[in-house]
Amino acid sequence: MANTSGPLPIGAVCGNAGRDGAMRGGWFLGHFLPPADPRASEAVEVKWGVHRAGDCRAAWAVNHQATSLSVLVRGRFRLYLPTAEVLLAQPGDYLLWPPGVPHHWRAEEDTVVLTVRWPSRPADSQPASRPS
Repeated sequence: MANTSGPLPIGAVCGNAGRDGAMRGGWFLGHFLPPADPRASEAVEVKWGVHRAGDCRAAWAVNHQATSLSVLVRGRFRLYLPTAEVLLAQPGDYLLWPPGVPHHWRAEEDTVVLTVRWPSRPADSQPASRPS
């Protein structure tokens, strides 16, 4: 857990994104947390994605309501969209895509990616047919 030098204000929370999201595939902020948790939000969800080289989501998925933003922290991460492949290769490289765009991905090296989606809605991420 992060170190603090004193008590946090009411409603503030600190922790470790990897540890806090471990039970939810890296997602540590969003609608899926209990309402009393300060990290519960319908406005946004955040994932600390740690992927070994070769990890992939081979099946297409789509978010019908959420805009998505993936930012490379380290490694090499390839995202596949219906009309393009995007390689995140330098720390800070990112891809933002709107709702309704199918995607899948592959980690080309051991990789850490921070992904943010907004809004955070239950069952918004759905399997998608392979785009033609």
